[in-house]
Amino acid sequence: MKNVFPSEENGKWNFHEILLTLVLITIPTKHLFISIALILYVLFALRNGVKRRGISFQPILILPMLFYLLMVLSLIWSKAPSLSLSGLQKELPFLLVPLAFMLAPQLSRASLYRILRNYSWFMVAYSLVFLIRAVLRYVISKDSSVFFYHNLVTEELNAIYISIFSSLALMYFVAQKTKSTCTNFAFIVLFVFVVMLSSKSIITIDVILIIAFYAFFAAVPKGTKTVTILSVIAFVVCSFVFVEQVRERFLIEYETAFVDNTLNTKIGNGNVYNVSLHQAWTQQKFEENHFFPGTALRVFQVRIFNEMMNEQPVFWTGFGLEASQDQIKAKIKEHGLYGNYGDFNYHNQYVQSFSDLGILGFLFVVFLVIWNAKNAFISKDFLHIAFSITMIILFLSESFFCRQRGIVFFIVLYCMFQCADLKKTKQ
Repeated sequence: MKNVFPSEENGKWNFHEILLTLVLITIPTKHLFISIALILYVLFALRNGVKRRGISFQPILILPMLFYLLMVLSLIWSKAPSLSLSGLQKELPFLLVPLAFMLAPQLSRASLYRILRNYSWFMVAYSLVFLIRAVLRYVISKDSSVFFYHNLVTEELNAIYISIFSSLALMYFVAQKTKSTCTNFAFIVLFVFVVMLSSKSIITIDVILIIAFYAFFAAVPKGTKTVTILSVIAFVVCSFVFVEQVRERFLIEYETAFVDNTLNTKIGNGNVYNVSLHQAWTQQKFEENHFFPGTALRVFQVRIFNEMMNEQPVFWTGFGLEASQDQIKAKIKEHGLYGNYGDFNYHNQYVQSFSDLGILGFLFVVFLVIWNAKNAFISKDFLHIAFSITMIILFLSESFFCRQRGIVFFIVLYCMFQCADLKKTKQ
């Protein structure tokens, strides 16, 4: 414990470090545990603020708090006030976490990296638990699908979100200057786990980041860089060639992108047809047996958002926090799709915020990720850069702030990296 959480100079435990670690390691667990960890951290910060009788105002932490204020104001014009009120409870970390960082002791970069180290090892443990669970389920069912996508981690946890959480841990082990047998083992476990989770966007981002690290950051011989990069690429290529479930996740996007009404052989009884990107953007009426692959669905969601903006005067205000979902359901019905598609959000955080909160909501999200990326590149910190790039790209395919796990993951790491970087700048 002394190595994991070193005590402060006065011999006391560094509860700031301990509680932030607790918040991060509860993100892949039940919502109750995440909430309890957040409450404990906020109470600790409030106690510290009262004790020192001061608050450290930082503009970069004010931005997410103003974003939350806009969410509160949207109650005034919301088309679904009850949904907006419920959404405010879920989005509360945008207010409380930055406030807590202003009240809590200054986070040192040494503490930041100990927290990330502890979080990363916990993600290795989570990965092993899910992999062992899958092996046991396979022994019973003989069904290889238990090793992939939502089946590996449950649909409630969501394979894409667990991929994101695992990827940060993966980048931590990639960035280690001294590689030991344990860190190499952790890297392999997490990399295999991410590939098995089969998130197309996360696998692509991770491969690019690993190549970028060894090309621009790693202080290792050129031969080692080349071998590592080729090994990562070879592993991913072999996964596509030899692992059917991973290959299909990518191929369906390629095969259906530009060809209309290809037959879907995995769903239905030969009467389900895939929608192409062109159809998703232009076709007026669909049938209930039309299936939208991931990219086509996101194109269609952007399209109906554009239609909503042209049909209703909500450019400046949006429909209100969480109030867009009823509008999406109405559009799904208008275009004749299978009704369950109305349960999907935009799967695009930029569009989601624009639709919910208007042009200001969109600009807040853009400023958050751009400011985060700007400071990441100024600090030249690989983990911060990896986090910022992942968020910028991921927001194009996921409404990350519609889930408690996504909100907490983003805002806690955003505040941690920004505060640590600020301290580095001052030094």
